[in-house]
Amino acid sequence: MSKSPVNPPRKRPAKPVRVISVSSGKGGVGKSNITLSLALALTALKKKVLIWDADLGLANTDVLLGIRTKYTIHNWLKGEKSLQEIILEAPGGISILPAASGILELSDISQDEKARLIADFDDWKGELDFLLIDTAAGIGQNVIFFNLVAPEHIVVLSNEPTSITDAYALIKALATKYHQKDFYILPNMVKSLQEAKLVFKLISDVAGQYLTDVSLDLAGYVPYDSAVPDAVRRQSPFFTIYPQAEASRKITEVARRLISLEPKAASEGGLALFLNRLGSNALAVN
Repeated sequence: MSKSPVNPPRKRPAKPVRVISVSSGKGGVGKSNITLSLALALTALKKKVLIWDADLGLANTDVLLGIRTKYTIHNWLKGEKSLQEIILEAPGGISILPAASGILELSDISQDEKARLIADFDDWKGELDFLLIDTAAGIGQNVIFFNLVAPEHIVVLSNEPTSITDAYALIKALATKYHQKDFYILPNMVKSLQEAKLVFKLISDVAGQYLTDVSLDLAGYVPYDSAVPDAVRRQSPFFTIYPQAEASRKITEVARRLISLEPKAASEGGLALFLNRLGSNALAVN
């Protein structure tokens, strides 16, 4: 890895940054679309949002936006590009940090590289309110790693047995082996609030029976809406081209709820804490 000399990081603003992982037990439940739309909804509510596209195998935030990604965090790690050159300013006012090509490099960054990353975030224009990490689906090393370094977790699922089972498997892995206890549950593509509550009850009942001290919180829900697949085909966020759609209204409710809630996990130090955890050997995934 690059060992470029760096200046000491400057003191960050006192306001904490909410760092939230967005994961799913299986693919096909709309996780990346939810992450993108949630970022846009938060931005519409006057929050500064960065999406870290952390799906190393199937990064698709750029595809959903119809934009081209040229560089990734991997180029920053190799000292080829600055963070400012990597981060994309996307339509709707959000920013995107494109997926890296090697999770092991991220999990073993040096103290100098952590300091450089903090300094680069300081140089990046504007204060950051939310960092949303769009992980891969499943319970692989990449997913576990980013759920360990993010203090807060959103688990997206649908009303399908495999989706609920796999979401529980993800929560179980994080809770039993890595002692993560607090999760927001976000049902997607459901027909109604009643169906969302049913999905939440199903996963809550299983977690309550087999897991100790795990707290699940219904973050809201996003209904099935024909505007969503149409927007995907047009490579535009449904929140942008169909702002009055039911899915857009509900994702705005989720955004408002996140803003109103106190962080589930201690976030003192905000982004600096996240970056320190990013390179901590204590968080090694095996």
